[in-house]
Amino acid sequence: MSRWFAIIAGLLLSGSVAAAWVQGTGQAVIVGDDVGAAREQARNAALRDAALRYDARVASEDTMHNGVLTDSRLSVASQARARQVRVLEENRRGNLLRMTIEADMSADQACQARDAARLRKRVAITGFPIADTDHTRMGRVADASEVLPRQLQERLQADGQVQVFGATGVQMFPDVPNAPTRQRFDNSLTNVIQLARELDVQFVVTGVIRDMRLSDPEAWGTSILDRMQRGLGVANQERQFVADLMVYDGYSGSPVFQKRFATSGTWDADMTDNTGFGSTAFRATDYGQAVERTLGQMEQAVNAALACQPFITRISRVDGQKVYLASGATAGLRPGDQLQLYRSFRFFDAPDSTPELTDSGMTMTVNHVHPDFSSGLMPDVGAVHNLQRDDIAIIW
Repeated sequence: MSRWFAIIAGLLLSGSVAAAWVQGTGQAVIVGDDVGAAREQARNAALRDAALRYDARVASEDTMHNGVLTDSRLSVASQARARQVRVLEENRRGNLLRMTIEADMSADQACQARDAARLRKRVAITGFPIADTDHTRMGRVADASEVLPRQLQERLQADGQVQVFGATGVQMFPDVPNAPTRQRFDNSLTNVIQLARELDVQFVVTGVIRDMRLSDPEAWGTSILDRMQRGLGVANQERQFVADLMVYDGYSGSPVFQKRFATSGTWDADMTDNTGFGSTAFRATDYGQAVERTLGQMEQAVNAALACQPFITRISRVDGQKVYLASGATAGLRPGDQLQLYRSFRFFDAPDSTPELTDSGMTMTVNHVHPDFSSGLMPDVGAVHNLQRDDIAIIW
């Protein structure tokens, strides 16, 4: 997600850094003589400044097409954490409060400590098309394209780390053998953006079932010898399972995570059984149990991939200094949470392009939380910064 933001700043870069005292400076606008709130905002801004000075990670991404540079993007992030903070200086000029701090910084290897990690991101799970349906004849498991993502959805719902929305009837890849398809030059998927808008989700999880073939189809012959070999357990009844799992950012359509999962197991059901995928009879097979374990690995991979991502929600309304968000208590938001506000816009000649985000320089503080929405105040009137419906609020 950080690839959306181009930042030009003088930063100290380091590969592996030890703990150190680093200075940072931040400022905030005093609204309604609330010096305490402004002081807290200035302190947070100073901490972000110190974190970038201590351990800034810069990623450059260039896109080439036919030998021509078509896009060049720069992202800056830091995983540093402050163990101790001292205020060195605090100055007030009119309604502007400026603070300089000194912080004992250390690299934070556990991204779960980030503020966004406690929030439940909105995720849609789509269907997993099958690359070769001939592989599904044994056991009549063609329903795997919808049952597999539905089981993944149920597992993620039980975990409670994300908010899950089912869209297992939706196929993201019309050309399955060559999936993913419909990519722009930056590997993003245009149909992901459309689906994310319709369901109002932050991420889209999808995939492709690549292989469900029998390792030795001849072992399933109908002759007496074939039946005897299967009964004695000397026939090769191994069956393969290979699936690609992809997680896409719903705002840009860009891939966040992709991994291939592979396993195999003995298909020890009768060759005439119509077990279906994921049924009780399917899970009773050695193959079904192997697939269940792989499904658990997929579940863990999705949770791990999203844990380090920022929490992003849509602004549903701006009324003066009041901001309404399309997320609430079910996402984990609570009074006192602070979100950075970004302007989101697309060019008129490219309405389906990735939205460009511009930091408004404003931060809102949540003060009312409802199950599916929340509201809070920012220190200035939204119209001054052109903040409006469908702009973005972020917790890092």
